[in-house]
Amino acid sequence: MRGGEEFGAGEYETGEVVRPFVVTAGRTRPVTGELRLETLVSAAPAALSAPLGFERHRIVELCQYPRSVAELAALLPVPVGVARVLVADLAAERYVRVHLAGNPSVALLERIRDGLLRL
Repeated sequence: MRGGEEFGAGEYETGEVVRPFVVTAGRTRPVTGELRLETLVSAAPAALSAPLGFERHRIVELCQYPRSVAELAALLPVPVGVARVLVADLAAERYVRVHLAGNPSVALLERIRDGLLRL
């Protein structure tokens, strides 16, 4: 803010907005394989003490019980592509575990749908 002015619509202080490409170092695709929206991700409690950046640490916090990639994107909130890149990086570094499954269960799909509808 300048000289006690209120923050007006459309005005941003320097550094408040971080573009998604900054978070992923310009990458738009995960380094390994494609993660589906319904792919479940979990993290061990020990990963909470890892020296991670904000979004990556938040993913580890959110994954203390399994969450889908779609849920993570909605909760961060970041575009799904950004969530996929971050989750793939964390999995490659072994901070999170990706649970690969054949077909998602109806319960999982309903949980994803309900989470998206709450947005």
